[in-house]
Amino acid sequence: MSLSITFLGHSGFLLDDGTYRLVIDPFLSGNPLASHRPEEISCTHIALTHGHADHVGDTLAIAKANNATVIAAFELAGWAEENGVASVERANPGGTIQAPFGSVSFTHAFHSSSYNGQYMGMPCGLVVTMGGQVFYHAGDTGLFGDMALIGEVYKPTITALPIGDRFTMGPELATRAAEMIGAPTAIPIHYKTFPPLVQSAERFTPSGVTVREMAPGDVWTV
Repeated sequence: MSLSITFLGHSGFLLDDGTYRLVIDPFLSGNPLASHRPEEISCTHIALTHGHADHVGDTLAIAKANNATVIAAFELAGWAEENGVASVERANPGGTIQAPFGSVSFTHAFHSSSYNGQYMGMPCGLVVTMGGQVFYHAGDTGLFGDMALIGEVYKPTITALPIGDRFTMGPELATRAAEMIGAPTAIPIHYKTFPPLVQSAERFTPSGVTVREMAPGDVWTV
């Protein structure tokens, strides 16, 4: 089994196991560093960490164009359904959605979640089992002690951690998070996109963890 991981920029990814294609947080339109246009995305599923516009992004357009299932927190999935998405899966932290490619488990994230002023439920992290890998996307979050428990319970092989500071952890706290989680590889996300965010990953230096910086459009097959 193998998994192809394409970084879409900001916090977005496309995971492809050769049969199913899962997009996470497809913020493309309005993203100055985006590697793809929404109409270039082909997928079977979309998973969202929370409701902010720089994560929901082009979800509605991509889901409708591909007849893709949207997997998200209860209120956020309901919003997608109300806006014309035919297939949604609702969940909340602690829950797991079984999917044809594997599963998506929802963890806590310490942040907020709204879209155009509307409450969109709990912000979440996502643990995706797919293509023989366990991919933990932490979403937008600060550092919290249960990241060590997430590592213990789910045993991720790859983690994607925000390092941009101001709205999430900065590089130093993300360094500690990566060490607590213990995944062999960590991908820094949610930085560089806009001026208020940290522009470099040079201070993201977890001990015993390989840091894999990915530019928008980069593809990594594991």
